[in-house]
Amino acid sequence: MSASRPRLNPNKTVVLWLGSRHVIDKLDVHEVQLQSSTVKIDSSARDLGVVVDSRLTMSDHVASVCRSAYYYLRQIRPIVQSLTVDAARTLVQACIASRMDYCNAVLHGITGNLLQRLQSVQNAAARLVTRTGRCEHITPVLRELHWLPVRRRVEFKIATLVFKALNNLAPPYLVDDCNLVSD
Repeated sequence: MSASRPRLNPNKTVVLWLGSRHVIDKLDVHEVQLQSSTVKIDSSARDLGVVVDSRLTMSDHVASVCRSAYYYLRQIRPIVQSLTVDAARTLVQACIASRMDYCNAVLHGITGNLLQRLQSVQNAAARLVTRTGRCEHITPVLRELHWLPVRRRVEFKIATLVFKALNNLAPPYLVDDCNLVSD
């Protein structure tokens, strides 16, 4: 910091300990003295829109995405009756699907419970767009809309990134880290 002279904003800076619950529970540090500022220790931090928690479970990120998506679904619900299905689909894709797809590659490997929470958001959005009732099966509705389930969306994002890296279509830092391994 002294060499490049960035300023530390203690109100926006947090320290995040990463580790298992048992290791983190043993820590008895609540703030860190850094130069002339005191920085608090927090259990989660937001960076570029992704909420990272201290155990890297991504549960805080999923909760944030679900909260935001349900907020927009509640805002769209009153006007959806006056829209065509195509207009409603475009609106939902712009407001909800874009939030769910943003940085979704970090969700690879999360628990089924967290994926189910995100899938519930997608199901609610699909029901809103197609005006489908809660008792009707959702899989045909998702197929009709050409929407992949959340787990498949994550896998598709990772497959796309790897394809681009292997074919030199990605940024150099990804291209250098991906190598084709053959048996």
